[in-house]
Amino acid sequence: MSGERNEEIVIVGGGPAGASAACILADAGRSALLIERDPEPRHKVCGEFLSIEAQTYLAHLGIDLDRLRASRIARIRLAHGRHSTEADLPFLSRGLSRKILDEALLQQAMSRGAEILRGVTVKAISPEGTGIHLDADTHSEIQTETLFLASGKHDVRGAKRPAAGTMNDLIGFKGHYRLAQAQQIALEGCVEVILFTGGYAGLQLVEDGIANLCLVVTRQCFDDIGKSWGGLLDRIAHECPHLGERMEGAEPLFERPLSIFQIPYGYLHVPAPREPQSLFRVGDQAAVIPSFTGDGMSIALHSGCLAASTFLAQGQASSIFHRRLREDIQRSLRLASALNTTVRYRLGRQAVFHLCRAWPAAMRHMTSLTRVQETSMALVAR
Repeated sequence: MSGERNEEIVIVGGGPAGASAACILADAGRSALLIERDPEPRHKVCGEFLSIEAQTYLAHLGIDLDRLRASRIARIRLAHGRHSTEADLPFLSRGLSRKILDEALLQQAMSRGAEILRGVTVKAISPEGTGIHLDADTHSEIQTETLFLASGKHDVRGAKRPAAGTMNDLIGFKGHYRLAQAQQIALEGCVEVILFTGGYAGLQLVEDGIANLCLVVTRQCFDDIGKSWGGLLDRIAHECPHLGERMEGAEPLFERPLSIFQIPYGYLHVPAPREPQSLFRVGDQAAVIPSFTGDGMSIALHSGCLAASTFLAQGQASSIFHRRLREDIQRSLRLASALNTTVRYRLGRQAVFHLCRAWPAAMRHMTSLTRVQETSMALVAR
């Protein structure tokens, strides 16, 4: 890609939020250029948990989870110290790696008429006249009338998210493993949440019997164990033998774990007065919910579909979209953020675990209360 080009609509980012917006726009016959920084499919730091809400959106977008061999998850197991407790989830969940899911969504967008540019990074964006100017790393410049910013946790110069009021001292890690047969059987049909000093971990199966271990830890905790992934796993296993048992004899499928720094949990975008109406932030650029709730994927899909639907109905009216999105998710985001804050402290972890062990239905209620509500989805996924 070289020179200058003018586009009616540009989408920056090809994850679930960007790809879902591209599908909706393309279905309506609107020309959309989607720019994806990765030249080919890759793994990303994510719990890879698909709630019933995420499944609803994916079905709406034409994604067949059975064909993609997604796992089935019906129970949640909470582990703390040497103890664990479990309960049925209020819905059947699925597990699928982002590498497979994101590619399936991009293929859907392309099949519906969206243009996809891969291996191109947008370095900066800036309002210019009646449109928005994009500076790409291939010495190219793009002018667009409307921009959907779906760059995930990666901020773009000129449109960075404010970190004030968020929990941004956290590091996320993710690895895929082939568990020992007995441990794979024990994990089958369940998502496990492990609470430990300095963070929490999630373990579940995705496609083909692969286990995804995704965890969040404070920077201070990681520094204290010498910034070592192996040392971190050893410390968690010592504190919570449940995870140590699961990982005994496990074969790592990544050369090294994926990681991401300064995750702004609790972020919810409120447009500045001078932010252009032609800029729609979706996915993690709009809101970042703590990962242990398992609702990040449905929020990403909801925001992408809602932004595209709002644009088709209202035109360049991003303030309407952002206000509607806040109304749809702020309750679940606040509750999830409060839970995230609670389990950062020893007494908080103990209180949450003992509540769930004494009243297993509490896990079902927490799961339900941190979801995108059906009434919010009904106006979009139809």
